[in-house]
Amino acid sequence: MRAHPGRSRTGGKGRRAAGGSDRPVRAGLGGLGWAWPLLGAAGSVAMTVAGPGLVDRPGITWWFALRVPGAHAGSMALFYLGVASVVAAWLGVGSRLRRLPAARPVHVLAAAALWASPLLAGPALFSGDSYSYLAQGMLLHLGLSPYHDAPVVLARLGRARLLDAVSPFWRRTTAPYGPLFLGIVSLVDGAVGSARLVLGVVLQRGVELGGCALLAAFVPRLARVLGGDAARATWLAVASPLVLFDLLAAGHNDALMAGLMVAGVALALEGRPLPGLVLCAAAATVKAPAGVAVAFIALSWLRAQHGGAARARVLAASVAATLGVLVAVSLGTGTGLSWLTPAVLADPGKVHLAVTPSTALGYSVGHALHALGAGWHVAALESAFAALSLAGTATVLVVLAWRVRFATLAAYLAVALLVSAFFGPATWPWYLSWGLSLVAALPAAQRSRVLPVAICVLAVEVKPDGILALARSTAPLVLAFYVALGLVAWRHLRRQVRRDVRAVPASDGTALS
Repeated sequence: MRAHPGRSRTGGKGRRAAGGSDRPVRAGLGGLGWAWPLLGAAGSVAMTVAGPGLVDRPGITWWFALRVPGAHAGSMALFYLGVASVVAAWLGVGSRLRRLPAARPVHVLAAAALWASPLLAGPALFSGDSYSYLAQGMLLHLGLSPYHDAPVVLARLGRARLLDAVSPFWRRTTAPYGPLFLGIVSLVDGAVGSARLVLGVVLQRGVELGGCALLAAFVPRLARVLGGDAARATWLAVASPLVLFDLLAAGHNDALMAGLMVAGVALALEGRPLPGLVLCAAAATVKAPAGVAVAFIALSWLRAQHGGAARARVLAASVAATLGVLVAVSLGTGTGLSWLTPAVLADPGKVHLAVTPSTALGYSVGHALHALGAGWHVAALESAFAALSLAGTATVLVVLAWRVRFATLAAYLAVALLVSAFFGPATWPWYLSWGLSLVAALPAAQRSRVLPVAICVLAVEVKPDGILALARSTAPLVLAFYVALGLVAWRHLRRQVRRDVRAVPASDGTALS
């Protein structure tokens, strides 16, 4: 039931060193050396030191606040110097991995630990969602339903300080997250209360660290099953700036969802689809998009069976396992099944980002028509294009679900999640980590020189205070970039198809011309 049983499972250990020598290269951290890891660590320290001066939350003073020369401007310069150092260090380690015969995932993880440690002690950067998590968890801790009651009710419950930390944009929004995650956060709230918010953010970030630990454990296993390089997969999926900045430093719960989901996919491809399906169902109780993984594993398992009786047993086991997880988590956290509503998917649509394709298209077309004297409203066009984008995404998911098998499970699921995140109602960069955590294990993706650049761009799309770096007025430029990118991808695909066609032997044994 493995995806590519005939491929190497060495994870790249058999590669030769540069120059053709078989002798392992050892120079600290399995040949990675110390220069790049220490540069990245220095960058993380700089970001952490500058962070408190760039993130302003009412009534919250971080446990340290070091004076940076130049006040806000100095803090900003130091912060982005740190960002550049971490990005350069990550790219440097990736370059070293291409030449190392004996690098192992543990060596990459050691470097990632150096880079992540300072960020884990610092303020919530790139997003204020951690405070929303704590507010929703507090509602559950107090016996209310975060799916019916918004954080604004905390004001009359004596938790005004916690409410003040939540972005005004989200104070009247019910929870869009699953009960497993909110149940864990409610335990954090119970331990620290609503006054010690700094400690609450640090402890809640530990939940995401657990998700990254799952990625660290299972991404290499998935890469080996698929015939990829385990160390390079770890570099892409666990040590990247996108993970460090937008998952760990920001504390986003996407890390826990991705960790559970990748663990489930790895187990399914190792021949244990039922435990894999259970883990992916648990991931769906963190964030709903992981439900796609549940469906893809169940369909792959079903199609691997021969005979109606075998298929019936697999179908029954899949349904029972999925429902069992959903019911157990719902009852165990005290939320009941009230969270199983479209609201858990609808809230991102309240944000209009320049990088969201439907928003970029609606904004650009609307302003162009307005300049021509047409009376089209931008909001109406954005809504129309969002509906078309949703229909297109649903079509892609149906086609992939129809064709998925164990041999294509990881790749098809990665595409499904990337399409859902990119063409969804709000294209936040950390949403793309869902699919990238699987893409990292694919051999073809590991050879790409474009993927690391794309990850670095995604990692710096958001400013330290959580605001997208690109204002909505830049939507026409973003749209032009997307069109150019699509044309380049289309040309590359056509060339690849032509090469494949020429390589197919004709009936007389010669290649087609």
